[in-house]
Amino acid sequence: MSRILCSWSGGKDSCFALMQAIQAGYTPTVLLNVLNEAGKISRSHGIPSAILSAQAAAMQLPVHLISSSWEEYEKRFINALHELTAQYHVTHAVFGDIDLQAHRDWEEKVCAAAGISAILPLWQQNRKVLVEQMLDAGIETMIVSCNKIMGEAFLGRILTRELVAELEALDVDVCGENGEFHTLVLNCPLFSKRLGIHAGKKLQHGEYWFTELELAS
Repeated sequence: MSRILCSWSGGKDSCFALMQAIQAGYTPTVLLNVLNEAGKISRSHGIPSAILSAQAAAMQLPVHLISSSWEEYEKRFINALHELTAQYHVTHAVFGDIDLQAHRDWEEKVCAAAGISAILPLWQQNRKVLVEQMLDAGIETMIVSCNKIMGEAFLGRILTRELVAELEALDVDVCGENGEFHTLVLNCPLFSKRLGIHAGKKLQHGEYWFTELELAS
């Protein structure tokens, strides 16, 4: 049996990649996410650990959260893969990257170091087609960070076909594959219930806008 770990960002791409892997016959066992040094929000998407845990609970899967600086990221990621491979008998790790070769090279490198294989179900697929497939598959996702070209008005908005058209009009990649924006999955077929999320204060850090997020009580 092929047992997978999912490199879980909390966003649409890792979610759809996991759904595709399950459809292909892989058995999900655990999610892995890297938090910032303080251990409060995710390193890449700025999502609070409590929300990542709520997503995992909605999928009835354990989530392994590790804290790291960017400098220590690779070493700690490999250590986590070793640990989780032994604990959950993992054979593969699934990633949501689409076409950035440097990302794929890194993922295959860290997986090889842990004695497992990387799978990328979304690899080299058309980005707009992918977004439409995600919407058709029932993934409900909110924009939680974005670059200055998009601006703070996009924060907290739900991804729809209409919003995709707005992104195209701005010449923004509709998948955000180059880091133009990041998302948070509120609901999908893997979830037992929809997450209630409150998007609060909007903050600018360098070239990016973020919104403070918390679970609705």
